[in-house]
Amino acid sequence: MVVCVFGRMAGVIALGFGLVICGNAMAGDAVKGQKLFKRCKACHYVDREKHKTGPHLVAVIGRAAGSLDDYKYSKAMKASGLVWDEKTLAAYLKAPKKFVKGTKMAFAGLKKDMDIADIIAYLKAAN
Repeated sequence: MVVCVFGRMAGVIALGFGLVICGNAMAGDAVKGQKLFKRCKACHYVDREKHKTGPHLVAVIGRAAGSLDDYKYSKAMKASGLVWDEKTLAAYLKAPKKFVKGTKMAFAGLKKDMDIADIIAYLKAAN
């Protein structure tokens, strides 16, 4: 009986550790994200409220998509109804043209989930 209870507890503890490990695995590394963001710098600023080909990304987390008055967004982005949080950014960075059909963003997307998590961590740290 004790072995059975211990066995169940060990399984619960193992499951708990697995969830913690999985949760932290996608937390992202802002330092790595800063290096990866070099790909984005051609079109976006993250440190100043000035636009390039794409809109600036200052305070992008929590901002409604297509909401900066002084940037000309695509009709699709303006009508998307999105608010940029970790989930929406992750989906968009994975495949921008699939996530918002009609977006002007020419970037094809990032293949690695960890790269996406790192860039999001950098965006959060930069703002």
